[in-house]
Amino acid sequence: MDGVAPDGDICQVVLHGEFTATGNRKARYAVSLTEEDLTVQRITSSAPAGRSGGKVVLGLKDCVGCRSYRGGGGGTADAGAYFSAYFYPLRRRWMNSAVSRQRVEQCFCVSSVQDERLNLEEAEKWARAIRERSARQKHLRDGVASSEVRWPCRMMLMVNPQSGRGQALTLYNSHIQRMLNDAGVLHTLVITERRNHARDLVREADLSKWDALVIMSGDGLLFEVINGLLERGDWEEAIRTPLGILPGGSGNALAASIHHYSGAPPLASEELLLSCGFLLCKGLVSPMDLLSVHLPSGPRLFSFLSLAWGFVADVDVESEKYRHVGAARFTVGTLVRLASLRIYRGKLAYLPAAQNIKSDREGDGGRSATNAAKSRRNRRPQSPCPGNLPCPNAAQHSLHNSCNSNNSLKASRREVTPLQRVDRAPTGPPDSLLPPLDQPVPGDWVVVAEEDFVLMLAMYQSHLAEDLLAAPQSTLDDGLIHLFYVRAGISRAALLRLFLAMEKGAHLATNCQHLVYTRVRALRLEPRSPKGVITVDGEVLEYGPVQAQVHAGLARLITG
Repeated sequence: MDGVAPDGDICQVVLHGEFTATGNRKARYAVSLTEEDLTVQRITSSAPAGRSGGKVVLGLKDCVGCRSYRGGGGGTADAGAYFSAYFYPLRRRWMNSAVSRQRVEQCFCVSSVQDERLNLEEAEKWARAIRERSARQKHLRDGVASSEVRWPCRMMLMVNPQSGRGQALTLYNSHIQRMLNDAGVLHTLVITERRNHARDLVREADLSKWDALVIMSGDGLLFEVINGLLERGDWEEAIRTPLGILPGGSGNALAASIHHYSGAPPLASEELLLSCGFLLCKGLVSPMDLLSVHLPSGPRLFSFLSLAWGFVADVDVESEKYRHVGAARFTVGTLVRLASLRIYRGKLAYLPAAQNIKSDREGDGGRSATNAAKSRRNRRPQSPCPGNLPCPNAAQHSLHNSCNSNNSLKASRREVTPLQRVDRAPTGPPDSLLPPLDQPVPGDWVVVAEEDFVLMLAMYQSHLAEDLLAAPQSTLDDGLIHLFYVRAGISRAALLRLFLAMEKGAHLATNCQHLVYTRVRALRLEPRSPKGVITVDGEVLEYGPVQAQVHAGLARLITG
């Protein structure tokens, strides 16, 4: 028996059977499985009305999991077994034109014989076949096999309950917990209670117990996790731990970037969360660039998103007072700052990017991190809970394994103060492109003469916020810093047009004479104005000279 693929090709049917619907034994369905789809056809008139023709075709690329389980048994009359498949296809919502992920569950009863054991074997055969073919679909990305998180995955999921409008924990309970259970992801929930809680936790954690570290917050919590990993003595191995992000804050720039890289149309709010949750469940891992950032005092920091000075940094910090409106805080902050535009004097220098960036990765520390990561490949996880966390018995239902470090939501609101940094010996790869901060830059750098600026923005992901496509040419691991700066003299109206165009990534097409864009590998900023704000990944740095270089593919991110 054959089926027809969406592109018109004939697909060989791998399995075919007839089953009753769960909860309605009078409704009978013919179910067919190919390498690409699961097709469900109603074959009795007593079944509830379904789609046109009573036929549903679900792509296995949208399947996150499938499980089998026993029926009633135990002396009841139900000798049947069951299998349930969980899909999150892209569908258009009836209320508007937005296309987003929507959950679809298909559950069937296998009761062809009166032997419960044989029925369960048949259900297990179907569940296994669906999972295997779904896995094959996710492995093919442009014809190239991708790496993935080890299966079954044991995940530490860190949630900041105060991020954004304080709804992250509610969104976890209403969406993410069920989605992870559908995918069979064993996860332990950790509720952060203070600033740098996640940083301290991952710095000391036994990472052999975890296959992935995931945060559900804004971008600040991932900043903590990355820096905690790179402060470890075994940083080369630790930074290869797959990282995941679920949007739970007001900016959600990296989450929006991951969604953008998947090729899907722009989404925001809960629709973006569902998209990122789906990509997380698929478990595919990609390399991600990090930036090492040097300040005059203290050890360096590592950044995954942006380094900003001037207008952008001002808006980010000053919009904290509008956090209650969610992502709209940045729009409000932009309008307020435009009303009293500031000018900053400073000196900017940068190392232009070579044509073949990825060929230089090995010199930036990528090789050592990759080799150190090999020791993890054959290591199997133990208990998924760190010693100071309560954990359910391993014998509990394998599709739900979450626990809380503390039920109190005592985390304070984010304070707009310079970043408190841990006084630890520098770790991480060497910065071969950077001279000491008190020494002149090398001769192959471009030096922008000291002048007045409105902003400087260094990006290494596509999005600056959910609705700001700041670096449309950026990719996750291109080994580039996408550097933008705006010279003084731009009018308020022109600057506003620039940011409105940035919503669709069209700001470079405005031909604004005050905007400069270039791709670099390292940069140095020396502010001359006595007061100002510099931020890294939205966190406030001490004000003063700063320099940074990119390390291509240093971290690993779950992108789906």
